[in-house]
Amino acid sequence: MVGIRMEKPWLDLSAEAIDALPAQLGVYQIADGQDEVVKIGYAGGLEQFGIRTALHRELEAGGTRFRTELTHGYLTRWEELLMVHLHDHGELPAGNSTHNQKLGRLRIDGAGPEQKNEASTKGAN
Repeated sequence: MVGIRMEKPWLDLSAEAIDALPAQLGVYQIADGQDEVVKIGYAGGLEQFGIRTALHRELEAGGTRFRTELTHGYLTRWEELLMVHLHDHGELPAGNSTHNQKLGRLRIDGAGPEQKNEASTKGAN
């Protein structure tokens, strides 16, 4: 799957950088000083100024770097990013460690569903 990971460049988390963003819905990643993801979050319809409100809260919590994607499908994309992180690292980011909803599993490498179905159809003949 090409493009499933968030690969935008990291930005320093500052009030100025946050205020330059549009007040829209979306997802974000927070990183430590070594650009390791420590939290994956989203800004939904309850955030007064969308992604800006959520990131100001992360700034107050001590975040250092961030990147965003603006999307109305923020919950789906958020869970997708959590699944990608789980696939890549074997665990969720520390900031999401209390996530208690069951996540699906992504098949990022290897045969996709199309190849799997073809193989099972051939075996049935």
